[in-house]
Amino acid sequence: MSDFLGTDYYNLDTLLSEEELAVQKMTREFVESEFMPVVTAHHRDGTFPTDLIPMIGELGFFGANLPEEYGCAGLNNVAYGLVMYELERGDSGLRSMASVQGGLVMYPIYSYGSEEQKQQWLPRLAKGEAIGCFGLTEPDFGSDPSGMITRAQKTDDGYALNGSKMWITNGTIADVAVVWAKDDEGVIRGFLVEQGTPGFTTQKMHGKFSLRASDTAELIFDDCHIPEENVFPGVQGMKGPLSCLTQARYGIAWGTVGAAAACYEIALKYAQERIQFEKPIASFQLIQKNLVDMVAEITKAQLLVLQLGRLKDQDRMRHQQVSMAKMNNVAMARDIARTARETLGANGIMDDYHIIRHMMNLESVYTYEGTHEIHTLVVGADITGIDAFR
Repeated sequence: MSDFLGTDYYNLDTLLSEEELAVQKMTREFVESEFMPVVTAHHRDGTFPTDLIPMIGELGFFGANLPEEYGCAGLNNVAYGLVMYELERGDSGLRSMASVQGGLVMYPIYSYGSEEQKQQWLPRLAKGEAIGCFGLTEPDFGSDPSGMITRAQKTDDGYALNGSKMWITNGTIADVAVVWAKDDEGVIRGFLVEQGTPGFTTQKMHGKFSLRASDTAELIFDDCHIPEENVFPGVQGMKGPLSCLTQARYGIAWGTVGAAAACYEIALKYAQERIQFEKPIASFQLIQKNLVDMVAEITKAQLLVLQLGRLKDQDRMRHQQVSMAKMNNVAMARDIARTARETLGANGIMDDYHIIRHMMNLESVYTYEGTHEIHTLVVGADITGIDAFR
């Protein structure tokens, strides 16, 4: 097998450009040399390695598919997908941090912000000099974000935000939050809320068994004053947040294949080296069946995201196609993590082998950015013409 993505049973590297392969290789080297030596300790402590953020920025991973004019790498979407793949091959929390920064913070500023907002934030966010978070989900509203309670009341020179947002990646380390709230007419608007703004507080969420090497917080707004210049002028309604989620889900569709490949590669190596009954367990039929099933599912998922990336680069990608990729690939990775864990037997629950960490992380990824069931209904409505949400 060739070295595209490590696991490349169908020689998909022949479908990639030299630049795409170089980006993938650079990302993998960063993850292997800088992140993997520290991830177990951060997972145990429930912390994110913030000291790596400047390097992530220097390598151009933040908003990598946004234009160079704002300090971004200007990569095509397949190369961006490969970055997400390799980051999540390390940990879902690492990919989530970069995915939120690029897809949920930089993308809406680029797409809907004023030129002043773009100039103020995008170069700093691209370099990792500033960190962003995205506030949409609320304690009582996840799958139905249009039911949000957070309100933005008009004032003489801006808005007063009141409410809270839950499950916010990068929440306590963010310098700016992209927050969605309903105005006096019930119209959803986007706001840039800077850290240190009076009435804006964050609270780290504790007790997580998943995404432990990730910063997750609650955002609280109590008469938090937002000046008019911090409001997105370019969008109103659910189009704003939903378009951002499409960008993030695209990254997830790629990233989870990386997590699956990591689990498969660990299981394959272990099966080849683990001796039972005087021979490696890889020689047993049931183990081989599990390994074959894993590599087959990974190969199908790689083809799915590669074509999705090409469609995105041609501006032909539809959000329903992203839903299918997110739905399929997360479920696939979740199943592979469990099968890989079983292959390692008792060792599979030890974090030294990494699989159990991926397995727990994928429980969150299965739910966030749209549950498996919600994405199933999105695709169902697309193919039947009948909306089953209502």
